Amino acid sequence: MNKQSGPGESGGKDALQIVPFPATERGVREPAAQKRGTARYWAIGVAVALLLAVGTISVWWSVGSGSGIRYATAPVTIGPIARSISATGTVNPELTIIVGTYVSGVIQELSCDYNTQVKRGQSCAKIDPRPYQSMVDQGKANLAVAKAQLEKDKASLVYAKLSLERHATLVQTNAVSRDAYDNAKSVYDQAQAQIIFDEATIQQRQAVLDAAQVNLDYTNIISPVDGTVVSRNVTMGQTVAASFQTPTLFLIATDLTKMQVDANVSESDIGGIRNGNKATFTVDAYSRRAFEGRVTQVRQSPQTVQNVVTYDVVVSVDNSDLALKPGLTAATRIIVDQRSAVLRVPNQALRYVPTGTVPHETKQPRVWVLRDGTPAPVQVTGGLDDDEFTEIVQGDLKVDDKVIIAEQQTSVNGRSAVPRPRL
Repeated sequence: MNKQSGPGESGGKDALQIVPFPATERGVREPAAQKRGTARYWAIGVAVALLLAVGTISVWWSVGSGSGIRYATAPVTIGPIARSISATGTVNPELTIIVGTYVSGVIQELSCDYNTQVKRGQSCAKIDPRPYQSMVDQGKANLAVAKAQLEKDKASLVYAKLSLERHATLVQTNAVSRDAYDNAKSVYDQAQAQIIFDEATIQQRQAVLDAAQVNLDYTNIISPVDGTVVSRNVTMGQTVAASFQTPTLFLIATDLTKMQVDANVSESDIGGIRNGNKATFTVDAYSRRAFEGRVTQVRQSPQTVQNVVTYDVVVSVDNSDLALKPGLTAATRIIVDQRSAVLRVPNQALRYVPTGTVPHETKQPRVWVLRDGTPAPVQVTGGLDDDEFTEIVQGDLKVDDKVIIAEQQTSVNGRSAVPRPRL
């Protein structure tokens, strides 16, 4: 019995023979194969790492998001709502009189100063009257000359009348010539005309005297009204000239217990303001006090500054305690519409949308009410709104309902968590 050779034996005909590559060929192919295998392993490793990372992040987000959401709520209340317009203005007296001078000269006397209480007709200053007094004296002299000339011409008229009457009698008897009668009549007519001329001259001289007297009277600067001097622009010995423009000597406020705010309202807001609208304003001098007034005038004259058009709205205010001073800057709030005791919600509630909710596409607004810890949408109809609240005209809301105004995701220990990302 012959022994058969195994596969590993080299003596058999069908034995597997391992023929090694030549040294040169083995040294070239083995590194290339190793590089391809290494690159394949790297790609697989990166893919596995990415999958693990995504799985880890997903678990982390889910854990963070599962901790809960905290809602910031505000109650539905009943209260007033007022729509207002803000503007800046200046506090001024209701009526300020500018006291100037009609004539030029040197200030000789000064009897009024700042805050002086004056009465109508009271003298506040006096301009040197001597130049104007001399003109008055000259006018009086000229008037006296004209009156004397009138008396003289009246006497001439009497004589001319007698001469004419005598010539009229003599010419009828042909005692005098007709030419002598005509000459007497001409002299009489001239005497009558001279009287008329003298009377006109007297009127002229009287007018000149009156003008000189007016100028003399204007040297006394008097107060035209009862009031308080708020400004004095002259000093003793100062020369004032009234040639082209009347200089301002004093500013007199008639009544400081009644003040007004001249507010500059932009053209976009002027359409909603009417006479009688209530207004409140504050001044820097009394930052904790709100003054109340009422719109008494909306002036039609526009004021354009750097292409910005504004209109003057006058707000009258009582100043019985004399707290307000002329020239104070007032931050004015004019109420154009107002409701009292209405159902209202904060404006943030109408803008809030829960996370993950599709925004409401209809025009009717809605709010989210926290009921049993879950946000529930409520369709509402809004009315008047201001900077804080909106009136609810219609909707399934009642007083003390908690409307959501904001939300925050929190972790188990109370710390804020990062919101879950949307894929």
